[in-house]
Amino acid sequence: MEGLKVAIVHDWFVEYAGSERVVEELLTLYPSADLFSLIDFMPEHLRKHLLQKKVHTTFIQKLPFAKKHYRSYLAFMPFAIEQLDLSAYKLVISSSHAVAKGILTHSYQTHICYCHSPIRYAWDLYQQYLKEAGLTSGFKGTLAKLILHYIRIWDYSTANRVDHFIANSSYIARRIQKVYRREATVIYPPVDVENFTLAANKEDFYVTASRLVPYKKVDLIIEAFAKMPDKKLVIIGTGPNYEKLKAQATPNITMLGYQPFDVLKDYLQRAKAFVFAAEEDFGILPVEAQACGTPVIAFGKGGAVETVLDRKTGILYPEQTVASLTEAILEFESGSLIFSPSQIRGHAERFNKDQFRAKIAALVSSKLPTTA
Repeated sequence: MEGLKVAIVHDWFVEYAGSERVVEELLTLYPSADLFSLIDFMPEHLRKHLLQKKVHTTFIQKLPFAKKHYRSYLAFMPFAIEQLDLSAYKLVISSSHAVAKGILTHSYQTHICYCHSPIRYAWDLYQQYLKEAGLTSGFKGTLAKLILHYIRIWDYSTANRVDHFIANSSYIARRIQKVYRREATVIYPPVDVENFTLAANKEDFYVTASRLVPYKKVDLIIEAFAKMPDKKLVIIGTGPNYEKLKAQATPNITMLGYQPFDVLKDYLQRAKAFVFAAEEDFGILPVEAQACGTPVIAFGKGGAVETVLDRKTGILYPEQTVASLTEAILEFESGSLIFSPSQIRGHAERFNKDQFRAKIAALVSSKLPTTA
């Protein structure tokens, strides 16, 4: 690999979340790689995760109000990503949940895409996105539908620009097959398991943590606990739905808003269980909770099926409903299942950063031409 010129392309840098952790680990593997993105508004205190590297951006970076409203430029993103010149690199790795996989490469280049998901609001969440954004009718609705129709056509056509797909879960691998008709190798994203310590003694409360947006279904969790006033719930996180959810919370539910890592870790360690209601592509927080030896009560669809061992490291409930979640909590409370914190922690270690790096390095090495 010595002397190999590597480019890493990410959709956008505005925060440090799951997909940015993947980029961070890719940079650990390939520290001399150059970074490319549609925009880069990563706060200074988070730039250490990018090794303080300069990010080569597109014209969207300079458009009005791009820092806060970059998503409004969705229609320009396919054109913008195609303007990045990557012709000097032998290996191109895209970290894509939107348009990064659509970069243009030549026949002498190898393009490997780590796909977090096909563009959700253009495919499987299309109808949900239009409803939540109030775009089901009217001129704006028609315009939004036309843009997303164009995005779908472009997104499907650019799948053939990728030489090899990596999916962050078997769930996403199936979606890649469904949408792009391409096979994908599953490599789970890196979880910083080492930063979470096992705590065997649990206290009498449940915890959930996430960005408070509709698809996370925190409202469902609140409704369930509102019907069980003897059970305490702590909610960590903020987002557009914060005030609405706070108004729904009953006295047994505590909303803490955004909390720094140390506070989040403390609650994950002390909670009797972590509650999760979203249908996630992978879901890092349930793994972090398990790294603390804390069992997870999660909706049994999406990435949770791959990260939670039903009746061993947690409980998977079958329907995304209040009744189904409530039944799972009551089963957990019954004591009919015994959860071992050390065994739960051992399961979480399958998803550590070393595993991710080793699997990425092995796959890249196997896919590069021998003349590279």
